[in-house]
Amino acid sequence: MLDVRRMQVLRAVVTSGSVTAAAANLGYTPSAVSQQVAALEKQAGTALLERVGRGVQPTAAGRLLTEHAAVISKNLAEAETALADLREGRTGRLSVRYFATAGATLVAPAVARLRREHPGVQVDLRLIDPDDPLPEVRKGRADLAVVVQRRDQRQDRPREEIRLVHLLDDPYRAVLPKGHRLAAQRVLDLADLADEPWVGNEWPEGPCHQIVLDACASAGFTPDFVVESEDYATAQGFVAAGLGISLMPAIGLGNRHPSIVVRKVRNPEPNRGIYAAVRETSLPQPALRSLLDALKEAAA
Repeated sequence: MLDVRRMQVLRAVVTSGSVTAAAANLGYTPSAVSQQVAALEKQAGTALLERVGRGVQPTAAGRLLTEHAAVISKNLAEAETALADLREGRTGRLSVRYFATAGATLVAPAVARLRREHPGVQVDLRLIDPDDPLPEVRKGRADLAVVVQRRDQRQDRPREEIRLVHLLDDPYRAVLPKGHRLAAQRVLDLADLADEPWVGNEWPEGPCHQIVLDACASAGFTPDFVVESEDYATAQGFVAAGLGISLMPAIGLGNRHPSIVVRKVRNPEPNRGIYAAVRETSLPQPALRSLLDALKEAAA
């Protein structure tokens, strides 16, 4: 195996024209330079320099290694520059996972700010399904995930390798068709909705669906879902048509159907916590810290 450092010493000798000049340029003694070249010749199994008058010139093997030493030096310099750019957040790639309602409200403005501050950083954005996205972060397949945490999950002992950064608490609202018997009330007790037909708007296995079920259980009933939907816009259409009522998180009600009314609920008021999940070891990355700051700003 050829020694890269010794190849650079050989290159210095060849470009300087003599061992003495190379030693002066490198800050070595001529004896040390000669020893380095001799050791490289032993590794190469052939002579690398030959004397010409009071100086030296490379043999064919010496020229070959000198050319490769130049390429290696150039590649190392480029690698150091690229590494510095990555450390400072000027380049790189961030993989981000998010759920639908967080996309327009939180992720879009945060990524727009990140691109202004770190234009060389590529962002891989992917919509996640209702399953727990934390394994994506823990296993390194995602740098950041916007996740929902139920109240009982928030009380769990935190996973040491994952940092959950709180972005906002998103309260649920009752969604009723216009003309509903309860539409005139500004605030509803959740139990007032116990006998109503319900329109589902979440994946059944998702955490947001469980938040609704838990709140209703606390109010003493189980909702009767007569229609299932997987997004808030479609669910609003079903409610507007008079097929049932629904509970939806506030940030999911940005574009409201004209034939619905939205009311606060209490006793209890369902609430979902929205967090950014990142690995502790990834937090020193400048681009990731900037994205977290942008998400907090968007949430505020």
